[in-house]
Amino acid sequence: MTTIALPRTETEPERPRIAWRPVSIILAITAVVHGSVATRFGWHRDEFYYVICGRHLAWGYPDQPPLTPLLARFAADLPGGVLPLRILAIAAELGCILLTAVLAAEFGGKARAQIIAAAATAVCPIFVAASLLFGTTIMDELCWAAVFVLVARALRVGTVRSWLLTGLMAGVGLENKDTIGVLLLGIFVGLLVCRRSVLRTPGPWLAGALALVILAPNLIWNATHDWAMLRMAAVLSAQQGGPLGALVQIPIMIAVGAGAMIMLWIMGARWLSSAEGRTHRWVLVVGATALVVFIATGGKEYYPAPAFIGLFAAGGVWTQHRELGRWPVLIAVTAVIAMLVGLPVLPLRAQNALRAINPEPIETYGWPDFTQQVAAIAKTLPANTPIFTSNYGEAGALTFDGPGDGLTQPVASGHNAYLFWGPPPGTTPDTVLCVGEFKPAYLHQFWSSLREIAPITMPDGVVNQEVKQQAAIYLCQQPHGDWQQLWPSLRHLD
Repeated sequence: MTTIALPRTETEPERPRIAWRPVSIILAITAVVHGSVATRFGWHRDEFYYVICGRHLAWGYPDQPPLTPLLARFAADLPGGVLPLRILAIAAELGCILLTAVLAAEFGGKARAQIIAAAATAVCPIFVAASLLFGTTIMDELCWAAVFVLVARALRVGTVRSWLLTGLMAGVGLENKDTIGVLLLGIFVGLLVCRRSVLRTPGPWLAGALALVILAPNLIWNATHDWAMLRMAAVLSAQQGGPLGALVQIPIMIAVGAGAMIMLWIMGARWLSSAEGRTHRWVLVVGATALVVFIATGGKEYYPAPAFIGLFAAGGVWTQHRELGRWPVLIAVTAVIAMLVGLPVLPLRAQNALRAINPEPIETYGWPDFTQQVAAIAKTLPANTPIFTSNYGEAGALTFDGPGDGLTQPVASGHNAYLFWGPPPGTTPDTVLCVGEFKPAYLHQFWSSLREIAPITMPDGVVNQEVKQQAAIYLCQQPHGDWQQLWPSLRHLD
């Protein structure tokens, strides 16, 4: 491909060399810490779901595009149970750390700037917590980091090729999670405000066109599936309480999600606002755009978190000509907070007590026990008795662990992507084992005869979603119609 130089609005300095040795030490420490607890408990409900979505190959699902499910499927086919997925999650976290250091270098940061920026991402609680399990969130953070670096490089290098590489990465990110569209909007607004002359060149527009071409299959899937992702986004926004709910969550996300590193991105914002950081001020616009959009749309509190990457990189540059001061202490304190909040490092009882702050670690505990409870009851029923669950986590656990416990019955659910995969085999749900967070009044809408066989319990006093929602196992008989008649009302997005 011919390299075409684009006109620049600023004189860009050459990028400082990457401080590979100290950054590699940060990466190694992070890998050891995460790897030591990667499989302490077990699968997360979302990991079951991603793998099963990947086994139902499609260009989209109601709650995500296809990239993460595809990767999860490949990882699950490897030996080691959940370990290959967790290795992918840790690798994505390491990628975020490395790319933050590279972004600091793109901003002109030398070794100290790169080290502090990389360390900030490594210990930031919201990044640490996201890398506990493999999913769209940690992959989204990695894609944001890569696009940040590639845009900064394209602005420095000024070639069509560099912009096309940016568009390629943006398209890949859009096939992982649509929230990266907010980053792309922020970049456009940032260039419009801070680097307008760049938008008079073909590079950014070709990059945007390439990203849309890559996204096109997912857009077509959504158009042919009643815009399922938009409907899902509306449901999630309502659950968050809309814009007001999102606004309330933002200070909590900043305080808990950034930890002591909040000071670094404040300094990063200060540097970007200064004359020294003027060339890279578009990053500040990205952060502001992310906050405004996610509040306006009622997004979840962690959605704008990847914008921290740009602020950490800028904050690292701010520190390089100043006294080191308390930064090592702040980084160490934040690291401790991040491990306690984001990773399963505590004794089980203490981990369970922290569920109110971050429920995800404890949600990886107890699935084998859940499956054994269901399998023990299912074995007393005919082999063709279908099992219908209230959510994808329960269906995933029974699909993965059930055969090992002698479970032979077909498993189905009406939750999210499962709603597209149809009801269990057969025509009439004469006898169905319903498992999960069902309320008797709800089940009575579909079956006249209902008997609660046993509540779902978790070992060691763990309180996960199933226990909290008083999940149970029900035997349902005398249906009010066949599967085709009942199925539309049994499906749900949440």
